[in-house]
Amino acid sequence: MKVTIHGRTRHFRTVAFDTKRNAVLLIEQRLLPHEFKIVATRDFRETAAAIRDMIVRGAGAIGATAAYGLAQGAWAFRGNDLANFSAHVWTVYQTLKNARPTAVDPVNAMNDVCAAMRKGKTVEEKKSLALAAAEEFANEDARHCEEIGRHGAKLIRNGMKVLTHCNAGWLAFVDVGSATAPMYAAQAAGKKFHVFCDETRPRSQGATLTAWELAQQRVPHQIIADNAAGHLMQRGEIDLVIVGSDRVLGRTGEVTNKIGTYTKAVLAARHKIPFYVAIPLSTIDWHLKRGFDIPIEERNESEVLGAWGTLKSGKRAYIRVANPSSGARNPGFDVTPSELITGIITPMGIFKPRDLWKQRKKLGYPGG
Repeated sequence: MKVTIHGRTRHFRTVAFDTKRNAVLLIEQRLLPHEFKIVATRDFRETAAAIRDMIVRGAGAIGATAAYGLAQGAWAFRGNDLANFSAHVWTVYQTLKNARPTAVDPVNAMNDVCAAMRKGKTVEEKKSLALAAAEEFANEDARHCEEIGRHGAKLIRNGMKVLTHCNAGWLAFVDVGSATAPMYAAQAAGKKFHVFCDETRPRSQGATLTAWELAQQRVPHQIIADNAAGHLMQRGEIDLVIVGSDRVLGRTGEVTNKIGTYTKAVLAARHKIPFYVAIPLSTIDWHLKRGFDIPIEERNESEVLGAWGTLKSGKRAYIRVANPSSGARNPGFDVTPSELITGIITPMGIFKPRDLWKQRKKLGYPGG
């Protein structure tokens, strides 16, 4: 997407790779919307830390980051011994995999890189294949999001008011976004609509990231408190819900997404509002058989007990807002049952959640 900074507009990708420095280039999302900055991670451990600490976040974006991080780790290896190289790559793989356990995109992305490396006969060949595969995953992520937009745009009609939760925009992917892709495609087609962005506590990705994206794109929108959605639905002020996902079970259609998504799905079902989930194919988990088996990340309680913001001086600061002696629970994600979901918007079309398994060959099931 294009970003306007100090009156100048240019295109940026959320995740890129600098071959000369063997570095992953990322937008420092924790600084947005107050500051736009590109950072470079110098080795695979820094890349894993960037995923863990949410310098980069979002299913496709951390998938591409993990893919590049695996290639980065491979390129850092010195020597020609294949056994030592394989052991090193395994260490890199596990380090990146453990950075954010709930999302499946990083694992799927790195599996693609590993599959490509197996075709190489020497360490140097494997390194080259790793980087090429990582680049292809990133490019495919962008292509998938464009296709999601093409299929999903038809859901948005003139005058609609659309709710989204968290950030599944281009910042969460290599480009374009998943939940926002239908919105951007509908805007390009000349449709007029309004978007409500859930603030998405505790990290407020809706208020900081989605709202910033929509403002950059000049999409009419308003930020609402997480608890305001039911009120607006009750009064007929929301016509459609589109969210993203960090893991969708191909066997059951269950959806894992940012905490609060399940709540919105329940409210949407109560008020008979269509609820859609937009995903690239890398977000599908074909192996797990039930949502309760999805690892739900428990994040630091400080995220709930306070908030980051920018002072008048421009300095970024953390402010505690909760009672000083209280602790907090902070699950980062929840699981939405398939019966609460109207459809899954994919690059291959829109499917009922329970139809994913029936359409698995079309949707890239690795088992053939």
